[in-house]
Amino acid sequence: MDRTELALARLSNQYLLRVGERMEVLRAMNGLQAQFLSSALHAMRLRSTAYDAAHAADGLVKGWTLRGTMHIFAEADLPLFLHSGCRYRSRDWTVPSFWNQRPGWALTPQRQTYFSNLIVDVLTQGPLTREALKDRCRAAGMTQAKEESMFHPWGGGIRELCERGFLCGTVSEEKAFRLCPAFIPMEEQDALLEQTRRYFTNYGPASVRDAAYYFCTSQAEIKKQLARLPVEAPECEGQRLFSLDSGRAPGQSLPGCLLLAGFDPLMLGYEKKQSVFLPPEYLRGIFSLSGIVMPPVLLRGVVAGRWKRSGKRLLVMCFRPFSREERGLTEAAAARLWGEAVQLVFQDA
Repeated sequence: MDRTELALARLSNQYLLRVGERMEVLRAMNGLQAQFLSSALHAMRLRSTAYDAAHAADGLVKGWTLRGTMHIFAEADLPLFLHSGCRYRSRDWTVPSFWNQRPGWALTPQRQTYFSNLIVDVLTQGPLTREALKDRCRAAGMTQAKEESMFHPWGGGIRELCERGFLCGTVSEEKAFRLCPAFIPMEEQDALLEQTRRYFTNYGPASVRDAAYYFCTSQAEIKKQLARLPVEAPECEGQRLFSLDSGRAPGQSLPGCLLLAGFDPLMLGYEKKQSVFLPPEYLRGIFSLSGIVMPPVLLRGVVAGRWKRSGKRLLVMCFRPFSREERGLTEAAAARLWGEAVQLVFQDA
């Protein structure tokens, strides 16, 4: 397998050559990272048939899943991501956790219990925004220090309620939460195996190192799961890769231009310094030092720039000079997504 064949296989398996049904795509991809909801919805739109923005959130929830980062995913997959290792519906807040062991954690187990129960109780009346939940907690005596723990920007006590299956984030631009429906968690090892199966089916062919990067786990853990899967093992440039049959045949040629999403799975699915799509000299143009993953412009399978849309204006930051043909391919990709009204501005990095 050469690099072009590898790129075609990955693009095909990620629904970027032939799109799939919205929910099929979301489940196959293990959800979509959603620090910015618009980025996750764009990634889904690129991969989905008959994408309808008005109903894009139907059947979806938002929460901290893979890599400990915010994702949108199918509500039906709650048992997969909140498996038996996640302390499902446990109200014991005395157990040591990532959060209550942090410096500056201001909630005693008793106060965390009190405010956790309060939040669950008020959400029986319907979804509320993060700010509305803060107001309810302040009215019940929550101090500023306790608020900073319960509503920490990276999750805090709210995140623990989500990870234990009490709450779900709503898939909306406002940061809101609702009660999680009851479900039976999968056994942890069965859940990890299914997540790994989805990865090597829809992100493969990929290396053990790629998978460890994607799941933010050890290569030993990936090898343990691989031993339970009927994977194929092609090689590319001396590197052993693994894949499962997705049923989606690779295309014959690389697409002219794809305007990928921020935090796109094509960037996050593989160890970034060995990406077949991202030249090393452009790595910092996409992966910022602050942890943001910019939306790439992919020209014939290789990142050549990034883009940003503001209203009808689409700014394309070119990492290298674009030929007239490449500008035309970029304009055509933008027109397919947003219509002829969008105005492109090309700018050198």
